Amino acid sequence: MSSPVARSLRETGFYFGVAFFVILAAFPFYWMVITAFKQNSDLYDIANTPFWFNEPPTLEHIKYLFEETLFARWLLNSLVIGLCVTAITLVTAVPAGYSLARMTSRKGEALGIMIFLTYLVPPTLLFLPLSRIIAVLGLQNSMWSLVLVYPTFTIPFCSWLLMGFFKALPVEIEEAAIVDGCSLFGAFIKMAIPLSVPAILTVVIFTFTLTLQEFVYALTFVSSSDQKPITLGVSTDLIRGDVFFWGEIMAGALIAAVPVAIAYNLFLDRFIAGITGGAVK
Repeated sequence: MSSPVARSLRETGFYFGVAFFVILAAFPFYWMVITAFKQNSDLYDIANTPFWFNEPPTLEHIKYLFEETLFARWLLNSLVIGLCVTAITLVTAVPAGYSLARMTSRKGEALGIMIFLTYLVPPTLLFLPLSRIIAVLGLQNSMWSLVLVYPTFTIPFCSWLLMGFFKALPVEIEEAAIVDGCSLFGAFIKMAIPLSVPAILTVVIFTFTLTLQEFVYALTFVSSSDQKPITLGVSTDLIRGDVFFWGEIMAGALIAAVPVAIAYNLFLDRFIAGITGGAVK
């Protein structure tokens, strides 16, 4: 039996470790907040303490975003792209994951792994073929090109994720629904879908977050300011040569990050259930 001193040392070490990682994770967000609300005279004065406000906070950076840039348009573009890609991913990945999970042979699992492996293909290898497709469809320099491109990496992962979750659902539930008069499609809609809400919410959060933070494809296929999503608009239009508008950049990042952080916290339990649902049977 361990002594009280040893137990206290273990607990102290544990809490110190937790505090270290909490500070490590929270500090970038803290730095983003204070930079977004600092005055320029405070922000660029090297004699001031950089970790707090040396002058009263200001909203001038947020005001500049909405009045002097197309920030509101970038937000709208990101929202439209995220909703469209999420809808396309759900319509495709949910039936694909269910079909793979209900295949009786090992071909389903092998096919699911092959689909997941396509998610691991580096985006740089897909630039040329995707550029050709976008050119043929006449979507160059349009945010709709991103609606076409983003599902190429959201659908494979989400199909694989949902396959694992659907495998954890007992087949007997659907068989009982079929015995009661449901068709196979009816059993899928009335039984499998309601039981898979945690996994579907996981797919929604993952897909929307991924499209919101994606940068490489947006930089490749979109150049007009009024067509840019928020990640591209903030990082290109607010950096001019070697001049960085740090207050506006941090304010834009803060506005984009807060809704996602709130969504994660509201659905945290369901998100964890969706991620881990297919891990055990």
